[in-house]
Amino acid sequence: MAASVTGAAPTPAASPTPLDRVVPAPASVAPGGSPYRITRGAHIRVDGSRETRSVGEYLAKILRPSTGYRLPVTAQGAGGIRLRLTEGPFGAEGYRLDSGRGGVTITAAKPAGLFHGVQTLRQLLPAAVEKNSVQHGPWLVAGGTITDTPRYGWRGAMLDVSRHFFTVEQVKRYIDQLALYKINKLHLHLSDDQGWRIAIDSWPRLATYGGSTEVGGGPGGFYTKADYREIVRYASSRYLEVVPEIDMPGHTNAALASYAELNCDGVAPPLYTGTEVGFSSLCAGKDITYDFVEDVIRELAALTPGRYLHIGGDEAHSTSHEDYVKFMDRVQPIVAKYGKTVVGWHQLTGATPAKGALAQYWGLDGTSAEEKARVVKAAQNGTGLILSPADRVYLDMKYTKETPLGLSWAGYVEVKRSYDWDPGAYLPGVPGGAVRGVEAPMWSETLENSEHIEYMAFPRLPGVAELGWSSAASHDWERYKGRLAAQAERWDALGIEWYRSPQVPWGVGGR
Repeated sequence: MAASVTGAAPTPAASPTPLDRVVPAPASVAPGGSPYRITRGAHIRVDGSRETRSVGEYLAKILRPSTGYRLPVTAQGAGGIRLRLTEGPFGAEGYRLDSGRGGVTITAAKPAGLFHGVQTLRQLLPAAVEKNSVQHGPWLVAGGTITDTPRYGWRGAMLDVSRHFFTVEQVKRYIDQLALYKINKLHLHLSDDQGWRIAIDSWPRLATYGGSTEVGGGPGGFYTKADYREIVRYASSRYLEVVPEIDMPGHTNAALASYAELNCDGVAPPLYTGTEVGFSSLCAGKDITYDFVEDVIRELAALTPGRYLHIGGDEAHSTSHEDYVKFMDRVQPIVAKYGKTVVGWHQLTGATPAKGALAQYWGLDGTSAEEKARVVKAAQNGTGLILSPADRVYLDMKYTKETPLGLSWAGYVEVKRSYDWDPGAYLPGVPGGAVRGVEAPMWSETLENSEHIEYMAFPRLPGVAELGWSSAASHDWERYKGRLAAQAERWDALGIEWYRSPQVPWGVGGR
């Protein structure tokens, strides 16, 4: 499944990458002046804050192996690469990058902006900068200025660790790939029919028994609380906020198999390793159900510094509408009790979303008008929306019928289809301010390792990131596909598996 731009090693770029080749597209680009060249004597200059120094050390760890240079991170000196926090019109995540003969300066109001500016700097350097061994330069950064702020505050990627379990190191690898494209939310789907993946002290069999298998009957696995904290810490170091999901009242067979008392009839079903959906449900009429939910939410909220907790709510086909509404009416206040904001799949709008809740829309272009109208009405009444239309940005959908991985229930999703839509206009009638952003889910029924994840994410993920970051006016497939083609050499340098879509002029790189 691996692809490569050429069979031979790439030759060094004779001229610097133009400032407008970045993905996601920056808000403003003003090229001009001489390029900056990183040399053996260069350093990374930071101010006195811990956060700035941390971003500087992150950048140094990327640049040192490939350049072979020492690149000290220091508060002294002039020139080189400077990271600077200051008040300005950058918002929480924006930045300005100034490049000229004397050096590169990245300026931001918040550390997240500096980090995003570093991702832009990476893309302006030759792709070989990503390699772990010394490469030939020159290490040139084109002259000029980029000023950049995101369109949306929610630019997410979901990873389903329930259908197949992924280790902490595999999740970290994906986090690093997400960070390159300025994704800022990592939604972890931690429970489903096939596996429960987070240790809960008050209900220990959830993980030890409910987490003991996966699709196809493999060994499964779960995250200890220390494991989960490490994922949260690592994501935070890349300026991604972890959004944990416990899917309920459906998609709960792993929990029901672990504790008989959670079933209406008091009988635990067997563990499940298939891929059907909609057959399981927590018992909405039992008080122990809500004791269970509160224990899980309390423990998970204590582990999660971020603002949000996702309660699922999709495909609850075995839960009556009356019970679904009753369940959501009781569960949403529990989330608020432990200081978190509710996120749910858009079926939550069939109940009464809590004040401030977010609904994640995963319908299709062809979803019924009635269902879309319910989502639109909720948005008009104050519910925020995260857009994840399955036939656009579900990264587990096959590209074509020949794709060896993935599913096709939402159709085939090639690269152009994934990119060529506007989140702000996708659901007519939704107030502009209700759209909080976009998210690309990766369900794992057929995915078993990092290579599988990468093959389905690349090249679609960067396009979803651009939909979330860049202005609607910048969205143009013909221009985008050239910028996307130029990313392939970087993926090769990073050892990323990717799909060679015939819709993209690979090897041209848009230059």
